Amino acid sequence: MSTNSAQSSSVEHSLPADGEDERKIDVIRYSGLLLIASAIGLVSNWVATGADPLTALPGMAVLYIVSVAGLLLARFVPFYLPSVAWTSLLAILVTIPGIPGSAWVLAQVEVMNFLALATPALAYGGLALTKGEFDIARKSGWKIVIVAICVMLGTYLGSVVIADITLRIGGQ
Repeated sequence: MSTNSAQSSSVEHSLPADGEDERKIDVIRYSGLLLIASAIGLVSNWVATGADPLTALPGMAVLYIVSVAGLLLARFVPFYLPSVAWTSLLAILVTIPGIPGSAWVLAQVEVMNFLALATPALAYGGLALTKGEFDIARKSGWKIVIVAICVMLGTYLGSVVIADITLRIGGQ
């Protein structure tokens, strides 16, 4: 009986407050985080391409506006679709040839090196660990570290072999 009451109280604490939807996005907070990511993106684009940050600023502003608009749609549209899906749909729409302004948007965004923009995001994604993941690692013990290292090494070496074969075939 005490186990059930402990489980139900933990469930009650994890539920959203009255009238609050758990899928609602804090647009203000994420807009600020996107602004920081945009600044980092401008610096990484500058390092990767040598393009002046002021030259790349309009392209980054377009990417920021589309991202914030995707957040707004995810927050306020009555049916659920992840914000990344809304952002992708908007990005596709504003770059379709024939849509007014698409040529300008493409010209501004063309200055951006998307690989340089993805690197900081992927680095953060690789480093972002939750409390639950740390708990799982503690419970799994030291053997999971050996397995993880072997998996990462195997994935890396497999990628190197595939890239080498592809480059050798493509170079002939």
